[in-house]
Amino acid sequence: MAQPSVAHISENATQVSQRLVQNIARVVRGKEDVIKLAVVALLARGHLLLEDVPGVGKTTLARALAASVGVAFRRLQCTSDLMPTDVIGGNVYNQSQGTFEFRPGPIFTQVLLADEVNRTTPKTQSALLEAMDERQVSIDGETHRLEEPFFVVATQNPQEFYGTYPLPESQLDRFLVRLSIGYPPPGVERELLNRRGADPVRQLEPVMTSAELRHVQQAVDSVRFDDSILDYLHRIVLATRTTPLLAVGVSTRGALGFERAARTRALVEGRSYVLPDDVKALAGPVLAHRIKVSGGVAGTVVRDDADRVIRELLTVVAVPL
Repeated sequence: MAQPSVAHISENATQVSQRLVQNIARVVRGKEDVIKLAVVALLARGHLLLEDVPGVGKTTLARALAASVGVAFRRLQCTSDLMPTDVIGGNVYNQSQGTFEFRPGPIFTQVLLADEVNRTTPKTQSALLEAMDERQVSIDGETHRLEEPFFVVATQNPQEFYGTYPLPESQLDRFLVRLSIGYPPPGVERELLNRRGADPVRQLEPVMTSAELRHVQQAVDSVRFDDSILDYLHRIVLATRTTPLLAVGVSTRGALGFERAARTRALVEGRSYVLPDDVKALAGPVLAHRIKVSGGVAGTVVRDDADRVIRELLTVVAVPL
């Protein structure tokens, strides 16, 4: 049987991914760019971190994304007393049988919403590391595979809010994309004030099956990435490691994720090839949370400075013609 062409694969995958964007936009109004970046994180087999002040729709976006994909979904509300076993599960003694049996935690799902992840302790935050990186969990010397696709959507409040624990660099590096949603446009917010009835997310129906999701994730590999544009992407990564403005540059994991995210964005935008605009549009959301500004201190100022440094680097790294 003849294999479908790259253009045909990308066209079908684009239609499915755009259907996903449109469905989420039914409840997350006026934020199409944010929705597309969230979809890029899912389709690129990455993970998504939503960081913003309370009450602007972080959890709504996460729930809408999960509701739009026909896969298993669980929500984990992170608190200061949450333990690692509350996330990954553990072996429990069965007194009637005289044996230990494994009871899986909420991480054994396909889409996990870790709500307010920085309100739990670093010890519990670290319970997500292996799962996010290797799609597996190790407990008492035994490895348990997670079902594919596996996607973590974490929300967090800015770090200066009371009762938060900043995510360590190793944890941040596992997130492909970090986003801020921001306040809705005034017209959209006015409509929300007048809305009556049930939670709109509950009314969403899945528009993508698990098989379609895997198909689109595989189609990302078929998106063409010309050497000149790949060199451009790599120069941006190298610039983060050489500029005196940064104490820590982008890791190799970050560079690999940057490349795959650029392919995915091209597909979501309806193309079978990557443009420099894909690279530039993703530089902030994919790279800013992986770098450390020289002389920075904890807080949101560091985030703003990191975004600013990435923007400055984009102005000095030559764009391929």
